[in-house]
Amino acid sequence: MAKRLLPYRNFDEKAVINCYALDDIYINNATTDSGFGDDGVFVTVSAGNFDLSPIAFSADSYLGKTDYPFVGFNQRPSLTAKVRPATSGDIRALGITLKETALYDENGEYLSRHATKRHENDVCLKGTAVPIVTRGEAMVSYRAVDGTLTVGAGFKLSATSGKITGCTNSDTAYLGPVLGSGSRGVGGTLADSYSGVYYKILLK
Repeated sequence: MAKRLLPYRNFDEKAVINCYALDDIYINNATTDSGFGDDGVFVTVSAGNFDLSPIAFSADSYLGKTDYPFVGFNQRPSLTAKVRPATSGDIRALGITLKETALYDENGEYLSRHATKRHENDVCLKGTAVPIVTRGEAMVSYRAVDGTLTVGAGFKLSATSGKITGCTNSDTAYLGPVLGSGSRGVGGTLADSYSGVYYKILLK
């Protein structure tokens, strides 16, 4: 998986929303993939009809074979409230995903059937709530940024889905300031999932 969000973050737990799942079409296939199911993706609400039941059930392919005889009920629960990657065409991002959402592990095994592996990789399942922080400090990788950010300036949603880009502090799409920047995995140190340029931002 490509890490877009570094371990450092500073926010109030009350600023975290836990009632939206990532739309199925954006989920990473495996934990070794990089996509909209990564952590550190800027998202917005795509479905929020609270007249519906909070949970819907479906017999999709992620369950495997569902038509065995004498099985009374074999369906997968999924939250009906959904989010999708945000772009510059959206008024504002809801927030940043704190966990990855994926279907399989690095060996192609169902994460839904291996709870220990799921927790070790800190991954959300298809249809389950992904925690989203709506305001606070975070360190984001260059993978979350379209172009580069300037320390002391601001950032806003990019035309590239799920990412941010730099802006002036007077921009009407301004989301917050860039507090600092740095880089990892250079100068002879070992590279890892967090290597490369990163930025400290404040989402207001």
